[in-house]
Amino acid sequence: GGSAGSCGRSLCEASEQDRRLRALFQKLDVNRDGALCIHDLAVGLGRLGLHRTELDLRKIVKAGDKDLDGQLDFEEFVHYLQDHEKKLRLVFKSLDKKNDGCIDAQEIVQSLRDLGVKISEQQAEKILKSMDKNGTMTIDWNEWRDYHLLHPVENIPEIILYWKHSTIFDVGENLTVPDEFTVEERQTGMWWRHLVAGGGAGAVSRTCTAPLDRLKVLMQVHASRSNNMCIIGGFTQMIREGGPRSLWRGNGINVLKIAPESAIKFMAYEQIKRFIGTDQEMLRIHERLLAGSLAGAIAQSSIYPMEVLKTRMALRKTGQYSGMLDCAKNILAKEGMAAFYKGYIPNMLGIIPYAGIDLAVYETLKNTWLQRYAVNSADPGVFVLLACGTISSTCGQLASYPLALVRTRMQAQASVEGAPEVTMRGLFKHILKTEGAFGLYRGLAPNFMKVIPAVSISYVVYENLKMTLGVDSR
Repeated sequence: GGSAGSCGRSLCEASEQDRRLRALFQKLDVNRDGALCIHDLAVGLGRLGLHRTELDLRKIVKAGDKDLDGQLDFEEFVHYLQDHEKKLRLVFKSLDKKNDGCIDAQEIVQSLRDLGVKISEQQAEKILKSMDKNGTMTIDWNEWRDYHLLHPVENIPEIILYWKHSTIFDVGENLTVPDEFTVEERQTGMWWRHLVAGGGAGAVSRTCTAPLDRLKVLMQVHASRSNNMCIIGGFTQMIREGGPRSLWRGNGINVLKIAPESAIKFMAYEQIKRFIGTDQEMLRIHERLLAGSLAGAIAQSSIYPMEVLKTRMALRKTGQYSGMLDCAKNILAKEGMAAFYKGYIPNMLGIIPYAGIDLAVYETLKNTWLQRYAVNSADPGVFVLLACGTISSTCGQLASYPLALVRTRMQAQASVEGAPEVTMRGLFKHILKTEGAFGLYRGLAPNFMKVIPAVSISYVVYENLKMTLGVDSR
């Protein structure tokens, strides 16, 4: 009897939703042609007192338009709204801290504080008033859904930015792209503590995985069909040649370049973001790719001589150089300033596929998780976030690896006495001709072996350093 009752109730709810959506569709279908175009949505929503920008309306049509005819028929409209409501319900549940089916001012303040945004209770009440239809100063699910009706809002950050349009309080855009900080974090100096914690975490994780990194460089430069290096054989060879300490050759400069690179990248990213973005909207994915890639290119250009030094230090024989400065002097004296920019072009070209694929895979994994597994909260937890980040950066590395290998060989090339001058194109041709496509992926195994330990170590160290430096978790 109980199951029959719940079955009847769900059927009743489904038919009620169908009636509601059909009535809404008819109100919006201004020219009565059975389909909604951008003009229909603009006029229809305007009549309902819901004003959306043309960009929002285009996003709605694009998201729901399965047959790509530039408009939504009833089936597409229903499918879009059901998917949209599922995401809105997730966000509603995330905000409803007390699980009483209503959101009050305190819950809004708390939720925004969790995201690193501080607002007063008066500002939270303003937000409530804009959605509250019955004057209770709380919002139930129906009021929440109707307020966000046909607005392309998918996650909490976008909803916060939507509120910002209505009530104008300051929200830092630190929600989707790393190394972005709220106004409060900038004013209190928290931003440099985040950067220091990130730098410290990078230094520890690089040092712990340095032997694998050195092995990767050796395999990229020296491994071939005639000289087949395996992982155990490579480590044995390094220890035999220079003792256990030789496993960390090149790590000093690798750690040293973290600080200037991350500082330059952060400053460049902030400037580019101001140039291409607006205060009203978070950067879209292609804008984030553009800003991130340009900032990466500027940072890499600034510290590129350190990259060349790192490769040369990793490849050096015992007693070849007394240290970093000696290595730099030797290169300058024997090969001139140009040697510090060998492999620069493949390095720059590698930034685009790496950043693009990393970002695209991360967004895809995030959205897949939200649609399939997010039931009561839009927060995936640390493990899922780390897994998504690891998979996306691994895919990015895989795509740009041939360019990274060619860059390393070009950086090392002048240190081989009597070796002819090679170009990027010439080196690609030579590798493909002598070793086939497999030759472009030498050293991939130790490179992938260090991904999971590096991510885990840097996360643990980052969290501990944040606590030491007095940084609140976001």
